[in-house]
Amino acid sequence: MTRLRRKALVALFLFTLFIFGAMMGLRTLKPSDGFSDLAPGMDFVGERSERRRLDAKGAAAAAAAAVASPGHFHTGGSDTKVVFTKSDRDYSIFYDVHIFYYLWYGSPSMDNKYIHWDHVLVPHWDPKIAASHAQGRHTPPDDIASSFYPELGPYSSRDPKVLESHMAQIEAAAAGVLVLSWYPPGMAEDHGEPTEDLVPAVMDAAHRHSIKVAFHMQPYKGRTDQSMHDNIKYIIDRYGEHGAFYRFKSGTGRVLPLFYVYDSYLMAPESWAEVLTLKGSRSIRGTPYDGVFVALLVEERHKHDILASGFDGVYTYFASNGFSFGSSHQNWKAIKEFCDVNNLLFVPSVGPGYVDTAVRPWNNHNTRNRVNGRYYDTSLQAALSVRPEIVAVTSFNQWHEGTQIEKAVPKKTVTRLYLDYQPNLADHYLQLTRQWAENFNKEKDKWLM
Repeated sequence: MTRLRRKALVALFLFTLFIFGAMMGLRTLKPSDGFSDLAPGMDFVGERSERRRLDAKGAAAAAAAAVASPGHFHTGGSDTKVVFTKSDRDYSIFYDVHIFYYLWYGSPSMDNKYIHWDHVLVPHWDPKIAASHAQGRHTPPDDIASSFYPELGPYSSRDPKVLESHMAQIEAAAAGVLVLSWYPPGMAEDHGEPTEDLVPAVMDAAHRHSIKVAFHMQPYKGRTDQSMHDNIKYIIDRYGEHGAFYRFKSGTGRVLPLFYVYDSYLMAPESWAEVLTLKGSRSIRGTPYDGVFVALLVEERHKHDILASGFDGVYTYFASNGFSFGSSHQNWKAIKEFCDVNNLLFVPSVGPGYVDTAVRPWNNHNTRNRVNGRYYDTSLQAALSVRPEIVAVTSFNQWHEGTQIEKAVPKKTVTRLYLDYQPNLADHYLQLTRQWAENFNKEKDKWLM
């Protein structure tokens, strides 16, 4: 009798493990039941609200020299592919596949200290919840602010060898446009150092790999319509003639710079309209500083604010399906329909997974497990189903939030066991991105026939 009871208990235990494993697997592919009060960006929403020439001839020449993606209303004939003919480059990259990129990392060999790899453990805003989680900061090189460990180790974004490796990896992934997280000169987010001085090196490295660079305008303390006007002018004056500067072919046939604007909802529509509408007092429309401006869509109500602001499109950024209205795959069809009706570009953002508990230890409910690439495939297929002109990948190297497709390696220390891409190789997500980019462009060819 005792033996039968023991066997029954073992069977019950194994069955419980099976059910638990199945539930965890399903959780990665379905939206969460509720939305967090904190967006999975680098800062609290509350903190964010607190911080917060080319002449005509030159512009025309730069536009003519630029490789552009087709516009929102495609008229046929434009090709987004670059086919390399050199012996070491016999494949294509695609300028309708964009990828978010971060320059904020530092190491003692290049920066005299670790930057961002030693990120603090962000406390929960509720003191009772905060008290039940770890506090302090990470201590590289063995303990870094990421659940994965980079193949390059805790590197510096200032290291030329790192930049070169990154561009080779992005080229291998077939992503043609690097979307560079950007702050004005002398500015940075709270946990980092200014990096604007690194932009020329990034653009030069990108150019060597035929990659284009678009700018991801980040929020900063004192961001206003006037400062945004000045930022746009600065970027185009300084980088507009560089061979890596990205331009997009708009629906009207104009070839214009494309800017992503993060946390655009923090500024009132009336302020954006001063810059982005013809009647605005600081309007860039119809000037050498005109562009295609893509706003972040988080909540559904932001759609109407984006229209009133004068933006040209929307993107969703977050890689956690179900976290927000914009990042929920089930809403992309409705968002695309809204954009089509209002002549807006829709850029859905896809990611391989999401885990930010290395910096927000209390945010496990927003984790989305990778399931060896199946989560990525799910988001990519969801994007493909709405037939977008552009898809953005979140991200190449946002290690804090576990959205990176950069090469990662297994690592175990006395105190930590990092996640990894096994049983696949370090370049697994680069290869998945390339396979999907090629399929995306084959499908687009069918749409346009």
